[in-house]
Amino acid sequence: MASEDLRGVIFILCGMFIFSVQDVLIRQLADGGSLLQVLTFRGLLGAIVLTIFLRITGRSLTLVTPYPLLAVTRVILFFSGFLCFYYALSHMRLAEATALFFASPLFITAISRLVLKEAVGWYRLGATIVGFVGVLFIVQPSPDNLNLIALFPLFTACTYSISMMIARYTKEQETIWQQMMYLYIGSVVFGGVASATLLWAGIGETQLPSAGYIVRQWNFSEQYILLIMLIVAIIGSFGMLLLTSAYRVGTPAVIAPFEYSLLFLAGAWGYLFYGEVPNLYSFLGMSMIVSSSIFIFFREGVRKKPLAVKTSLRT
Repeated sequence: MASEDLRGVIFILCGMFIFSVQDVLIRQLADGGSLLQVLTFRGLLGAIVLTIFLRITGRSLTLVTPYPLLAVTRVILFFSGFLCFYYALSHMRLAEATALFFASPLFITAISRLVLKEAVGWYRLGATIVGFVGVLFIVQPSPDNLNLIALFPLFTACTYSISMMIARYTKEQETIWQQMMYLYIGSVVFGGVASATLLWAGIGETQLPSAGYIVRQWNFSEQYILLIMLIVAIIGSFGMLLLTSAYRVGTPAVIAPFEYSLLFLAGAWGYLFYGEVPNLYSFLGMSMIVSSSIFIFFREGVRKKPLAVKTSLRT
C-alpha cells in the first residue's frame, strides 16, 4: 500500500471512530435534548472550525456559486436526511441504523443507471440487487408489522446519494471546502428556522410526544446536555476534516471500504452501552449490504468508472 493510501486509511479509521462516538452521544441526548439544537450548534461550530482551518492553511473560500439552486437543494437533502438518521438512532439498534445508511452506494448505482442513464455493468447491478435484499432482511417488512423507523436511515441513504451526485456535478466550479461550508451554514439556517417555526406554532413534545427529540424546545438549563452538544459539535467538525483529508491524499477505491469500520464500532458501542445484539436476519442483511457495497467499489476500481466511491460515505 502506498504511503499516501496508508495515510488516507489512518484518517478514515480515526474519522470513523470519531463519528461512532458522536452517534452514541447524539443518542444519549434523545431523552432531554433537542435534535434541531444539536444540528444547529454543530453547523455553527463546524463553520467556525473550517474557517480557522482554511485561515491556518492559507486557503481561500468564496460562497459564490454558479449553481445556487443545486447548492440549496443539496443542503436541504443533507439536513433533512441526517435529521431523520439521528432521530432513528434513538429508536433503532446502532448497528442496524448504520448498516441501512451504508446502503447509499446502492442508491448511487441505481440512480446512475435508471435516472442518469450512465453505464453500469451487470456485476454492479447484481451487487446492487443483493444489497437491497440485505436491506429487506434488516427492515423485515410485513403487512402486519412494518418497521417505519427503519425507513428513516434508508431515506438518509437516498438523500445522501442524490446530494453526492449533485456535488459531483458541481465539483468543477465549487471546491470541497465551499461545499462543506454550504452544509454548515445550511444546518444553522434550517435548524434555526425550523426551531423558531415550531416555537411560533406552539408545537412541542406535549403535542407530538413520539417526535419529541425533534420538536422539543432548546435546552440551555442542563449543563450535562450543553456539554454533550459542545463535544458533538467539536468532534463532528474534526471528523469531517479527517474524512476530507483522507480523500485528498488517498485513492478513493482503496480507502473507501475502510469506512465500514464504523459498522463494527456501532455494533460494539451498541452492545457495550445498550446491550444490543442484532438478530440473525439483521446480521445477514448487514453482511449483504457491506459485501455488495465493497464489491461495487472494487468493480469501479477495475472499470475505472467511479460512481459511488468518489467521496466519503459519512459526514
